[in-house]
Amino acid sequence: MDQPREGLFAGRGMSRRDLFRTAGAVGAGLALSSPLLSACANGSSGGGSGGSSLKVGFVSPRTGATAGFGEPDGYALKQARDALKGGLKIGGTTYDVTIVDKDSQSDPQRSAQVANDLINSDGVDLMLTTSTPETVNPVSDACEAAGVPCISTVVPWEAWYFGRGGTPEDKKAFRYTYHFCFGVEQFASAYTTMWPQVPTNNKVGVMWPNDSDGNAIRQSLGPLLQQAGYTIVDPGAYTDGTNDYSSQIAQFKAEDCQIFNTFPIPPDFATFWQQAAQQGYKPLIAQIAKTGLFPSQVEELGDIGVGLASGAYWTPTFPYKSSLTGTSSKDLADGYQKDSGKQWNQQLGATMALLDAGVAALKAADDPTDKEAVSKAIGTLEVETPVGNLKWGSGPNGNVVATPIIGGQWVKGTDFPLDFVLVENSSDTNVPIAASLKPYGSL
Repeated sequence: MDQPREGLFAGRGMSRRDLFRTAGAVGAGLALSSPLLSACANGSSGGGSGGSSLKVGFVSPRTGATAGFGEPDGYALKQARDALKGGLKIGGTTYDVTIVDKDSQSDPQRSAQVANDLINSDGVDLMLTTSTPETVNPVSDACEAAGVPCISTVVPWEAWYFGRGGTPEDKKAFRYTYHFCFGVEQFASAYTTMWPQVPTNNKVGVMWPNDSDGNAIRQSLGPLLQQAGYTIVDPGAYTDGTNDYSSQIAQFKAEDCQIFNTFPIPPDFATFWQQAAQQGYKPLIAQIAKTGLFPSQVEELGDIGVGLASGAYWTPTFPYKSSLTGTSSKDLADGYQKDSGKQWNQQLGATMALLDAGVAALKAADDPTDKEAVSKAIGTLEVETPVGNLKWGSGPNGNVVATPIIGGQWVKGTDFPLDFVLVENSSDTNVPIAASLKPYGSL
């Protein structure tokens, strides 16, 4: 799954360049801010803090519509701060590293504002940002414009790369901004591996919104599913915040869509799914992404949340560890549950991986206070993280590392109300499977 994917969109009537310029139009202007790993730095492209201190910015959504992604960030940041308490030794110098984190509030404008504050007022040496295009794309854009190295994650890589103006022909569209995340091929592989576990008519009703994620998914995932033998029933892009889905539900029922797939913001799915239940739409497979990733989101749905199928970019069963703390995936989850009293959240592994990558980039640079040197180091960086081994330069392009998405399903739990069990592992066979997919409503 690590080979280049530039041929993915060829031969579909629209040029790949036009296709992704369209898909990315919504996401290209978004901006965000981040919690920093701070010390001292100036805001110039070539220079940094100088001396023996470093600043790193970290931005994620801790409040707002996508706050579920930010639930475990405080714990992961504490682990990183503790690991860096004695300083970070690079070459013959030990650098003090301070972590300063900021909340994007799930809002693109807020994201842009805090990113620029971190760049211009705090003078960060490196920016880290995570979780949805509404936060990550604006922060990345601000860093690219200012010449500040940035690593990001948890946005499908197509929505990040093409949504910010890159094209399939670009081998490396950005100089300072880098990303690691699953992409459309990983989703398609997971879906086409898990869906055949439940007999259906292969008709897929889709709710793909008019936003950066939805547009990229429509243009790329849809054709891949069709190639795999699925019929796509698409009522068209809807606006985030829509509160009446009666027409879409009626179409899915009329066309007997036995599979349902969506990539919405969490409040929109909750509204849709409650209306679907009220209006009698009950597919055999209900496959969701961007929402339904975390226990809190699914528990809020009550009984209609049990049996939803989703994907995981990390679970405690991933056989990898943090290079910064040395903590295994299982111990990371156990520590979080003991500390917070909450169930593990898959964002925990991704946030820890982002911090691993950030620290590794500083250590790999000839001069960690030189922004050009740090950016260059990221371009060839290889680092172990809880989500797996990340290696920039291995594809799909010079800015991106594609990581796994593993298919699973929410079932009734034992220690907690719900458990997430993995039902396929096509994009990383090192991750163990725990069950097979069951029809929605049968659990």
